[in-house]
Amino acid sequence: MPTRGPWTAGAIATECVAAGADLVIAAGGDGTVNEVANGIIGTDVPMAILPGGTANVLSVELGLGTRLVSAARRLSEMVPARIAAGRLETTSGSRYFLTMAGIGFDAMIVHHVDPELKQRLGRAAYWVSGFSQLGRPLPQIDVRVNGSEKRCSFALASRVRNYGGDLWIARGASLFSEQFEVVLFEGTSSLPYLGYLFAILVGRLKGMDGVSVMHANLIELNAREGEEIYVQVDGEPGGKLPATVSIVPSAVTLMVPPTFRDRHSRTTNHG
Repeated sequence: MPTRGPWTAGAIATECVAAGADLVIAAGGDGTVNEVANGIIGTDVPMAILPGGTANVLSVELGLGTRLVSAARRLSEMVPARIAAGRLETTSGSRYFLTMAGIGFDAMIVHHVDPELKQRLGRAAYWVSGFSQLGRPLPQIDVRVNGSEKRCSFALASRVRNYGGDLWIARGASLFSEQFEVVLFEGTSSLPYLGYLFAILVGRLKGMDGVSVMHANLIELNAREGEEIYVQVDGEPGGKLPATVSIVPSAVTLMVPPTFRDRHSRTTNHG
């Protein structure tokens, strides 16, 4: 069933569940998958995904790749896995997510990306938006996590290792964990992010000066007075700070390749 426009996929999914569907398939990008997930969270009806968007982060994470037809051919082998979800709460409401919440620098990039450029260039549009921010001052985020107060300009609460389709930031994250991998990046301007990007590319982000990596199931984030800091969830705009990001255990049933389940289901919660 085709969507009728933005923010309609969730309602369609809810209607399908109410009508007795025993499987909901979301064909589209991470934003569409997010909407469908929000429509079935808390039910027992499983969802499967077919990639059809810009980054297809969840599909890449599952090992399904970015080609819709080849992923569709694997539907018959998929097995159900009950996983946790993230929940973002802001003054404008709450929203669930499956892959990640980004606060600060990356959310600013998502907010400022040109929709027409995204349509033409795909993921490259995000790089254009990111490099346009180079040298500019970054607002600071006050983060409370695991009982400690920290300050950063980009906070990532991730359920997946993959980021943006082709980068690996939260290498200890797992859909089968009931915690986020939280990665905090310090910096008052975007210039240090060139070094962070290099560290990500070579797999040496953890332990780098200016970067904190931890695991948590609750993160509280606030902006300084007068500053406007954006949030993104699953690659889509999610509002502004203040915000709380938390884990919702056993929230949704996701159809995954059996090799993915067997490889990752042994992941235990981090202390």
